[in-house]
Amino acid sequence: MSTTNTKSQAYQQRLMQVILAPVITEKATFVAESGSKPQIAIRVASDATKSEIKDAVELLFKVEVDSVSVLNRKGKLKRTGRFMGRRRDNRIAYVSLKKGQEFDFAEVN
Repeated sequence: MSTTNTKSQAYQQRLMQVILAPVITEKATFVAESGSKPQIAIRVASDATKSEIKDAVELLFKVEVDSVSVLNRKGKLKRTGRFMGRRRDNRIAYVSLKKGQEFDFAEVN
């Protein structure tokens, strides 16, 4: 087995761990429906890079990605009785698809 094949398999396994969940909020829905290019919002691993996110979306969802914007959302402090808790931090990726590409989370297996 060649080392190139091993690296690509390891890289593909890494890409499978990059995308965590879709973001279903009012803002994500508004961004998906407006604009000239279709966009999707997904929660990604905190150490994921833009190039890894692009490769993961193209590999898993079979669409062509135009650009990726990433934001880090800090978790809020929440109180339960007398105890203070904290929600976890999230890394959100807004992925712009190329013209003519369509994506729907409901259709993904």
